[in-house]
Amino acid sequence: MKTVFDFAAKRAELSPDSLAFEDIGTGRRLTFGAFNERAERCAAALERRGVRAGDRVAILCHNSPVFFEILFACGKVGAILVPLNWRLTPAELAPIIADCGARLLIHDAATAPLAAASAERDALTLIAFDAYETLIAGTAAAPGRDTAWPADRIWYLLYTSGTTGRPKAVIQTVGMALANYVNIQQATALTAADYTLNFLPLFHTAGINLHTLPVFIAGGSSTFLPKFEPGPVLELIASGRLTVFFGVPAVYQAISLDPGFVRADLTRVRHWGCGGAPLPESLIRTFLSKGVRVCNGMGMTETGPTVFLMDPARAAEKIGSVGKPQILAEVRLVDAEGRDVPAGERGELLFRGPGITPGYFNNPDATAKAFDRDGWLRSGDVGRRDADGYCYIVDRIKDMYISGGENVYPAEVEAVLTNHPAVLEAAVLGVPDERWGEVGHAVVRLRPGQQVDADALRAFARTALAAYKTPKHISIVDDFPRTAAGKVQKHILRGLIHS
Repeated sequence: MKTVFDFAAKRAELSPDSLAFEDIGTGRRLTFGAFNERAERCAAALERRGVRAGDRVAILCHNSPVFFEILFACGKVGAILVPLNWRLTPAELAPIIADCGARLLIHDAATAPLAAASAERDALTLIAFDAYETLIAGTAAAPGRDTAWPADRIWYLLYTSGTTGRPKAVIQTVGMALANYVNIQQATALTAADYTLNFLPLFHTAGINLHTLPVFIAGGSSTFLPKFEPGPVLELIASGRLTVFFGVPAVYQAISLDPGFVRADLTRVRHWGCGGAPLPESLIRTFLSKGVRVCNGMGMTETGPTVFLMDPARAAEKIGSVGKPQILAEVRLVDAEGRDVPAGERGELLFRGPGITPGYFNNPDATAKAFDRDGWLRSGDVGRRDADGYCYIVDRIKDMYISGGENVYPAEVEAVLTNHPAVLEAAVLGVPDERWGEVGHAVVRLRPGQQVDADALRAFARTALAAYKTPKHISIVDDFPRTAAGKVQKHILRGLIHS
């Protein structure tokens, strides 16, 4: 498809009076018609501020429907939205702002100090959410706006959370959004009757695309929480106001530990999705005991993000699988020479399809390195495919270490450790060793009220793992350093265990 039509304008045409968004924090409810009207007014207001097609508009905010108003306003203008990570400092934001070239920053009240510091440092024009309301109230929508958007036009940029080097902005096009909708709809059977929850950070692809934007395109409704808390989530589930849910493993873990989990009826949510990191088998079985089949998935910011999402019918049978590639995603598993590997063998996952990014904004070198000579996106993930075509993610290539000449994949060791009844979570790193080159160092979080020592954990791991895979070192900690999306930051963890 060369053209995609403005999703907000089409939804306002198809179902103007249906509920699009509800904000728990403010109590505001928006129909598709009202939402599109606000987005049109915002687009006109941006144009009055001098924003033109191709210009970058930065935003700092927590979870709010206003984010999506501004996202669609940028789409209507042809401008590019740049969501910024509110966990960063002004010094960390500076290279991102410089890289994207934004001169306008829209922010909410919670991020006002960070926005002000960034504006002072980078000469940005600021618009606070309060001023934004006044701005759109006093601006009329522009008549006759073109609703046909080129599918390859850049809609927004998502900066990857790299630990060193130049920050990279992953291009997100309008066509990628449509491809992700098709993949999610294929996997979850979305309809206009569906309700989802928005709480994952909006500067990550999951906050936008899992599942808020696909549900919007389908004509369903999204409820916004200012931040994730398991209690309010369980209350929403109990009220019957959620039908499809997506979270990262840390979210599922927090829900399972909440006092209300034991008595909660979770069966009113018809589809549960998970991604961002492997979901431990023990946690999968905890939810299975409540009648819930959590469907693991896998994708990247560069894939829009959905590539894999397990089908519920076989989720309990194939624990650990992320399923099969969805309908608009193609996958290969290749060895170090780029040759396809047979079923059961490990290989790097390569991706192709309309949901794949065209590259990194203003960074041709990084773009060239990300794709092979035939145009397949290199994932950096090692996977395997079983005889039925179901895929399993083994680990990140960069996380693999070599002990005594043997490859060790930390995810395999972590999965064994989390099967111990006292272990809540585990992260394994390869560390230098004089004899073996590298050995494993496991960092472990225990379940509330549980105790176990390192020797007992090592002995437990040895019953399921070869000696070279069994961690030589084990540390027990209270918590892990994490990204805003809940991923364990192993590069920070490495520094902590050596400090």
